[in-house]
Amino acid sequence: MLKKNGLLTVGCILAFSSDASTALPKSVQDYSLISVKLKEGDFNGSKALQVSLPSNHWQDPNTETLTDRNYMAWLPVNFHNGIIEVDLASTLATGAPDYARGFAGVSFRIQPDGSFENIYLRPTNSQSQDQVRRNHSVQYFAYPDFRFDRLRKEAPERYETYADIKPGEWMHMEIVVTGRHATLYLNNNPTPALMVNDLKLGSSAQGGVGIWIESGTVAWFKDLKITAASE
Repeated sequence: MLKKNGLLTVGCILAFSSDASTALPKSVQDYSLISVKLKEGDFNGSKALQVSLPSNHWQDPNTETLTDRNYMAWLPVNFHNGIIEVDLASTLATGAPDYARGFAGVSFRIQPDGSFENIYLRPTNSQSQDQVRRNHSVQYFAYPDFRFDRLRKEAPERYETYADIKPGEWMHMEIVVTGRHATLYLNNNPTPALMVNDLKLGSSAQGGVGIWIESGTVAWFKDLKITAASE
């Protein structure tokens, strides 16, 4: 069972069930970085971790296919089943390319070979006057073999959806993971925003948890909590 009570909370960063054993990170130095910059900052009056991506790592649609990559700050925890919660806000970086959407989200079950599952937000899509873009506000993908472009081609609408979210505002993400299932709840709404019933890395995958962004985005994350299920 997945529960939110009876948890050990340390520094409002991580929460684990009492039978979990792992080092609890306390600063930016506890995160491993892949191409991103991470620092302590402030957004809308709240202390948070700021994640940015140098412009030389932004994708160029003239020379490459736009897709999801592994650019993130991540924690070497051993997460299998449980609940991941975080508050995040994202904005477009100065000079962001036209395709930028404020991409920001959570990676989980990050494995030694670099593969992982991910759910992320495209908040500018939610506010678009184009209904097709609006339908692409929330996205699931699995790195490296099942990125958004492949999933959208092979199973349109199954792994993305609309959500009422906005750039530049705090949003609460809660991801409940059990076996091959992941359910996303946004802004404490009891109705799921997205349900994934066939996580591509399988039911036994486990590993780290990361805060993830893509091209043209600056994002802030705070109050990350990881609750391991009793197994």
